[in-house]
Amino acid sequence: MPAYLIIHPREQRKDDAVIEGDDLTLTVTDGWALFTDQHGICLAIPTGLGAQIQRVDEDQESDQEPAPQKE
Repeated sequence: MPAYLIIHPREQRKDDAVIEGDDLTLTVTDGWALFTDQHGICLAIPTGLGAQIQRVDEDQESDQEPAPQKE
């Protein structure tokens, strides 16, 4: 299930949030980060606010190969 962590700059004094859903998608267009599902837009964040968005779901992490280990 796609899940995203939204981190706001400290000076905005907003709580960080996680948004997740089975058919959640993220699109960045025309100065907005848009989260949509089968019903349409469920969250819109202006890119000018400086928020960071990180994908944090398990599926995303399993797609990455582990870093090579030094011996």
